[in-house]
Amino acid sequence: MEILLIHQAFTALDEPGGTRHHELARHLQNLGHQLTIITGQGSYLTGERTTAGSGVVRQVDDVGVIILRIPGYLAWHRSFFHRVLSFLSFMVRAFLEGLRAGEVELVWGTSPPIFQAVSAALLAKWRQVPFVLEVRDLWPYFAIASGVLRSKLLIGMSNWLERRLYQAADVVVVNSPGFSEYVSQRGAKRVEVIPNGVDCNTDLAVEVKEDLREQLGIQESFIVVYAGAHGLSNDLVTVLKAGALLKAREDIQLVLIGAGKEKANLVARTQAEKLTNVHFVDPVPKMHMPAILAQANAGLAILMAIDAYKTTFPNKVFDYMAAGLPVLCAIDGVIREVVEQGAAGVFVEPGNPEALAQSIRMLAEDRERATKMGANGRRWVCDHYDRSALAIDLATIMQGLLT
Repeated sequence: MEILLIHQAFTALDEPGGTRHHELARHLQNLGHQLTIITGQGSYLTGERTTAGSGVVRQVDDVGVIILRIPGYLAWHRSFFHRVLSFLSFMVRAFLEGLRAGEVELVWGTSPPIFQAVSAALLAKWRQVPFVLEVRDLWPYFAIASGVLRSKLLIGMSNWLERRLYQAADVVVVNSPGFSEYVSQRGAKRVEVIPNGVDCNTDLAVEVKEDLREQLGIQESFIVVYAGAHGLSNDLVTVLKAGALLKAREDIQLVLIGAGKEKANLVARTQAEKLTNVHFVDPVPKMHMPAILAQANAGLAILMAIDAYKTTFPNKVFDYMAAGLPVLCAIDGVIREVVEQGAAGVFVEPGNPEALAQSIRMLAEDRERATKMGANGRRWVCDHYDRSALAIDLATIMQGLLT
């Protein structure tokens, strides 16, 4: 198959951020399909330009995946208004670049941001090929539930657009089983689950080139790592509150890796409260994360305490499990079920810093139990969520649309 993926926030393996699409694309490429990806020239995490030049930059990775990085308006983190302008700019440019792409047998769109899915839908209709819509977050549902989207006009327009895209797709692929009912109720003709997963070929005994413990001066500590976005929905304020409760425990350190709109505020609060047990680390390329996680003792997954997030399947949980780390899961719902089924960690009541601090103390004081949870999680995630097997499932779905 000749597959065209439209994804403004696509992240390659040598960049920081989630690499679900590059990993799936590489597996699909190895299965004999040709992947072409149209993406932007800026980092979704930082908003900074990652590619030099004013025109389209064509890259080909080592397995043959073609990446077309198109110029656009880079202002994701300035304000909601500028963020929407950035999305609209990419939507138009991606459609035009898609018209110039070579042979295409299937168009793969992904949301969020939802506007890039419009480009994919229009290209599929123009080329008269199947349209696969992948839903990774329930937008605008999450934006409304978290209070980010409040305008009745924008909510109405967003809901209308969401339904039209679901109806236009030949199949809607969701990355969490918790999303299936929602998209079905909003007009999807067919829904398939291709969850987040991991590459289980990674050896746990990775070579550590940068000693994070030495860099931060926490060599002998029990380290809890959070790796991901630093936004409002990630509820990292609760982590800081837990850090304050653990301030007297010099043997416990919290390390937050990533970037986002709230990071500056979080750093300022940490400094104001003199939380010397909380450390912030800049984003690192995904290919370097195994070495970072190898130096930690536990992984933290956390979101705001709202019912909407009970449907999510955060990829960081799978990454922690693959690294053999016990998971502190401060997210209720379907991802909690994964952690508990795999005996891979502990559930923490979302939004409760006291419960989070207590769970961290428990793991730090019983490292044998923590190590056992980590080993359980590694086995479970490799048995049920190996990325190579998931790519075969995705290829089967796509190929079925061509017959």
